[in-house]
Amino acid sequence: MATADQTTGHCLCGAIRFKFDPDAVRWTCHCHCESCRRATGAPVATFISVSDTGWRWLGKSPANFASSPGVRRSFCPTCGSPVAYSTDKLPGETHLLAALLVDASAVKPEFVFADNERLPWCELVHDLPKK
Repeated sequence: MATADQTTGHCLCGAIRFKFDPDAVRWTCHCHCESCRRATGAPVATFISVSDTGWRWLGKSPANFASSPGVRRSFCPTCGSPVAYSTDKLPGETHLLAALLVDASAVKPEFVFADNERLPWCELVHDLPKK
């Protein structure tokens, strides 16, 4: 059973917060795509995909940026922290950034996305399927 700290998260300044039902989680993954790297400023982004009926924003609502057609990246307009990703290609789900959880230690990615775009110096040790 997930604790409240493992199902709630917030941006750097705390203005944008979210909470999700652990039963609404569809999958978790590490993403190495260039777009996610640039949006997060990190060599890899770890996402928790949550059904849109199983989570909500708390506090302020984030701002959104259309990074490409059909793609929305949500971020805090105060501190600039990226908080979520959604795409028309995967309707009904939102991908929350796992590192924003109050306690992200329980996140267990199930696969790696865009491993072909992984930076050569970013060597995560894992035996996850590549998609």
